[in-house]
Amino acid sequence: MRLELSVAGDVPLAARTTLGVGGRARWLADARSSHDVAAAQAWCEARGCNLFVLGGGSNLVVADEGFDGLVLSMRVRQLQFQTDDAALMLAGAGEPWDDCVAAAVGRGLTGIECLSGIPGQVGGTPIQNVGAYGQDVSQTIHSVCAFDRSSGRMVDLAAADCHFGYRTSRFKSVDAGRFIVTSVTFGLRRELAAPTYPDVVTYLRERAIEAPTAVDVRQAVLSIRRRKGMVVDEADPDTRSVGSFFMNPVVALDACARIASVAGAMPPTFGVDAEHVKVPAAWLIERAGFRKGDADGAVGISTRHPLALVNRGGATARDVLRLAARIKRRVLDRYAVSLRPEPIFVGFGRDPGVEFLLS
Repeated sequence: MRLELSVAGDVPLAARTTLGVGGRARWLADARSSHDVAAAQAWCEARGCNLFVLGGGSNLVVADEGFDGLVLSMRVRQLQFQTDDAALMLAGAGEPWDDCVAAAVGRGLTGIECLSGIPGQVGGTPIQNVGAYGQDVSQTIHSVCAFDRSSGRMVDLAAADCHFGYRTSRFKSVDAGRFIVTSVTFGLRRELAAPTYPDVVTYLRERAIEAPTAVDVRQAVLSIRRRKGMVVDEADPDTRSVGSFFMNPVVALDACARIASVAGAMPPTFGVDAEHVKVPAAWLIERAGFRKGDADGAVGISTRHPLALVNRGGATARDVLRLAARIKRRVLDRYAVSLRPEPIFVGFGRDPGVEFLLS
């Protein structure tokens, strides 16, 4: 089969991201099938250029210089349910994630209802091991179908082969750039596990919902996320962000005690194992002296959530890095905790600012 690809040149990228910063792609093409993915790989090999796969643009910071290579815009669409024996949902990498959550909840299937309202596409969920409100996709992913750039073949990876961790996977760590996800199969349930995340529990209790359904939980999560400016809305400047910019750090118990001593209060924690707890990054950021609504030129902190760094209008990627570095440095100096960013940085090369954030 002859592989052909329609490629455009000099394409702006900022408008294709939720943060709204970044330069231009040297080339851009759409991938509507696995054949297009293979064609993109061959196209780049023939020209000796780099390849970057762009999904929903919700979790990345693009350099002001743009990307000097081919940006492959993921458009593989497919959504199928198998509900005879196993409750499986097969979704193409280009499907909008929240549409898939809504479709599953509408069929009475559970396991991803707490991930409602998260922007982006299906293909990014296993890479980041997307999670929120007590759930993450690694709990439900059955398998991942991907193009292996090292072999030039399509592969099916079982969940155990994806090496999931907190907001990471083999696709983001040891094998970053090797696989291009084309579809994901989720193993869902028919019975709802009792919600455990405090915000969700409080929402349901305040409304006297004693036996919630997946629909109830989805509505709770959407309401909470909207209140925090975490549901993308073009009319809401607080959503011009990548969502949570920093991950919640996992610290040893003695480090948690040190944090409490410095802060003068015990931080809220979530147990990880017998020796470690997860501390909310938002709590550390506010206790380090930052406030919701703080401005730093064209960027700032959301007026509703200290974890969201927002483009207040006309911001550059360098502006975002500057504010993020200020926050990371102050938390590190005060609490000896190194916050790690959630978004992917595209087109920066060996940039000192990015390397500091990732350290």
